[in-house]
Amino acid sequence: MIITLSREFGAGGGLVARRVAAALGWRVVDNELIDQIADRSGLTPEEVAEREERAPGFVERLVRALSKAAPEIQAAPSDDVPELEEAKLVRVTEAVVADASREGRVVLVGRAASAVLGGERDALHVKVVAPRQARIDAIVSRTGCTPDQAAAEVARSDSARARYHEFYYGRDWRDASKYHLVLNTAALGIDQTVDTIVGRAKIRWPHETLERRSTRP
Repeated sequence: MIITLSREFGAGGGLVARRVAAALGWRVVDNELIDQIADRSGLTPEEVAEREERAPGFVERLVRALSKAAPEIQAAPSDDVPELEEAKLVRVTEAVVADASREGRVVLVGRAASAVLGGERDALHVKVVAPRQARIDAIVSRTGCTPDQAAAEVARSDSARARYHEFYYGRDWRDASKYHLVLNTAALGIDQTVDTIVGRAKIRWPHETLERRSTRP
C-alpha cells in the first residue's frame, strides 16, 4: 500500500502529503528521501535537493559527449560538470524510493516515485496541480519573494521535472493518464484535496486503512 504524490511547485503538495499520511496513520517520506539519497551518493542534502528531478540539459549533454570523444575538450568553469553523473544519482534515488516503499503504508513525495513505482500494482499515484498564477501567488505569500522570482522558479521547476521524466523514463510528466488522481488544489482547496485522496485510499484498501487507524494510540 503506497501513495506516490507528484506535485507542481507551489501547488501545496508537501502539505497535502503530510495531511494525507496523518489521516491514514501512515508514514510520509519527503525530505527524509533527500537525506538517504545524500548518504548513499556522497553528496550533501543541499546538493541532492538542488538536483531534484533534474535531467542534464542539451548543452551539458553535448559537453559530456565531446569530452568523452576528445578528452582534451574541457567544459568552461561556469559549465562545470558535477563529479557524480546524474544517471548514477537517478539509480541511487530509485533504490531509496524502492526501499521506502517496501514496508507499505507510506506516502512518497516527489523523486519521480510515480515513474519508479509505475509497475507497482498496490499503489495509488496522485498528482497535485494548480494554475500557474495561483502557484506564483502561493510562493510569494510563503517566501516573500517577488512575483517575477516566483514565476521564474515555477517555470524552471516545471521544465526540469518534465525533462527528467522524459529523459530517464520516457514519460510525459504532464500526462494525466499516468496518475490515478490529478487534483487541482486551487479549485478544491487543501481540505477537499486531502479528503479525496484519503477517501480513495480507504476504498482501495478498506481493511488495511481501518485496521491501521484502529491500532493508533
